[in-house]
Amino acid sequence: MDFQTDDLLHRALKRDFLTADEGIFLFENAPTADLMYVGNALRFYHVPANTVTWIIDRNSNTTNVCIANCKFCNFYRKPGHEEAYITTIEEYKQKIEETFAFGGDQLLLQGGHHPDLGLDYYVTLFKELKSLYPNLKLHALGPPEIAHITKLEQSTHTEVLQALKDAGLDSLPGAGAEILDNRVRRLISKGKCTGEEWLDVMRAAHQLNITTSATMMFGHIETNRERMEHFVALRQVQNEKPAHAKGFLAFIPWPFMDEDTILKKIKRARNQCTGDEYVRMIAMSRIMLPNVINIQASWLTVGKKVAQICLHAGANDFGSIMIEENVVSAAGAAFRFTADGIQKAISEAGFEPRLRNQQYEFRELPKNIRQQELDRATMIVD
Repeated sequence: MDFQTDDLLHRALKRDFLTADEGIFLFENAPTADLMYVGNALRFYHVPANTVTWIIDRNSNTTNVCIANCKFCNFYRKPGHEEAYITTIEEYKQKIEETFAFGGDQLLLQGGHHPDLGLDYYVTLFKELKSLYPNLKLHALGPPEIAHITKLEQSTHTEVLQALKDAGLDSLPGAGAEILDNRVRRLISKGKCTGEEWLDVMRAAHQLNITTSATMMFGHIETNRERMEHFVALRQVQNEKPAHAKGFLAFIPWPFMDEDTILKKIKRARNQCTGDEYVRMIAMSRIMLPNVINIQASWLTVGKKVAQICLHAGANDFGSIMIEENVVSAAGAAFRFTADGIQKAISEAGFEPRLRNQQYEFRELPKNIRQQELDRATMIVD
């Protein structure tokens, strides 16, 4: 196909919907500086202020029992395993109170495909957590878990999501997207929902006015075409959302973490994503998703310096300080930030750091966070 880089970049600046073929051509041929320029221009179209947002939350897990058998996951345990657990209310109370003490107001709550935990379990859990902590925000589950619960209940995505929303679900993470192409999903996460079902869950969520995010885990066995088709599929669902819905409020791409994973051992997949490739993917996220407002740089997987460069390539969000995170860390993501550190990193990159909530609304920085951060820094060193 006879594409011209300058023409495609010009169309991207006008927020045209580029095809997968056009995206492939740009990703494989355009200079990194040109992609960064366009990504940055689109970022300032969507978010004109010279601010970069971040959030304080805790990524906790309902259970580590899972029957999906994802080949990139070191976190899950099969039913009956001696290390299997289901988090208790007392454990949640401790985690939530620690999160509040650190200035957070949200629990990012996810888990495995437990064969015995159906809709009643999650409805009861959400109601109890909200009765104990009315101000707690639940950014919980994800399309694969919704699809799993729907199958257990022989119900519909809409009915399950409505019940969870009524019980206290505030927003739905974009977990489990990986790569939405079914060739890839059959090889790396056969027990999870198909790409089409993932997208259908999000369509249902948007109809119910549930704010969502979207993700991509790349750099394993997928092709550049499958990456670009992933973008196109997300863009289409976002384009279909009702006018009253926020839909995908953010997109977060991150590279596959391969340490000790079955995917690395069996499929010989390696995390070969360089800093340059990640920056290019951030810029392509802006270019291919002109109808998504916020793009997040995954400092957890790429580190401070690369994430800072991403703030000049299209990203306007730095994610969370992650008081707790178990799944990606289990596969080798070792980077950490305190609240003070994440703000300094944003300032060093030339932006004003602003604390946000899950709806990307600014929050005031909690007054006690300095002392909490000193205590946490000591705890990490110990």
